[in-house]
Amino acid sequence: MGGRRAGHRYDQRKQPWESPQEVTISADKAQSWAYTEEFVTEDDATAEARARAEELGVTPVTPGVGAALRVVASAAHARAVAEVGTGTGVSGLWLLGGMAPDGVLTTIDVEPEHHRAAREGFAAAGLKPARARLIGGRGNDVLPRLADGVYDMVLLDGDPSEAVDEVSQAIRLLRQGGVLAVNAALWHDRVADPARRDDATVAVRELGKQIRDDDRMVSALLPSGDGLLLAVRR
Repeated sequence: MGGRRAGHRYDQRKQPWESPQEVTISADKAQSWAYTEEFVTEDDATAEARARAEELGVTPVTPGVGAALRVVASAAHARAVAEVGTGTGVSGLWLLGGMAPDGVLTTIDVEPEHHRAAREGFAAAGLKPARARLIGGRGNDVLPRLADGVYDMVLLDGDPSEAVDEVSQAIRLLRQGGVLAVNAALWHDRVADPARRDDATVAVRELGKQIRDDDRMVSALLPSGDGLLLAVRR
């Protein structure tokens, strides 16, 4: 995932609480962000799943994002979680680590090879097969088939070009108090720069605004990893 550079100037409108000087990302801040990524250590099964992701050319959630997802799943006492973008199971292992012992993760990916790798990772972690329901297909094709209002948490970590439609479906799935999480919400640190107008960056930027401005949701954008957008359904 992309990281911010020391001394990189962050282009934004000055907020009331800021000093007149131009906002600058300091070396200390960059070091603090790096520290947060290493604050929680991954277990062996998750580290092995991350290694498989590298072999397959998959970009998994960072440890900082994974730890945040686990905390949210735990705080929500999550028993039913849906995920778009299984990858090799890195995010799934973090989620399952925070979910209730009888919780079930429904995870969607278009690549059968990813699901095979994820199953290997779940088995290595000692998880029973019934804890994870793996469904092949695109998020926009599978999400409409899932039940309304019964999910405690939904994670979107797939193709940004499809994410706008996926968000509408994800919100439909959430119970009141359920949490929507969007990984890579800063998209390689391009979203914050208004000069970046490539299709993927624009899609992720608009996705964030869509969630932020939805009256049904209470949202926050965290700088962990490549950005983690969290929103709770009212």
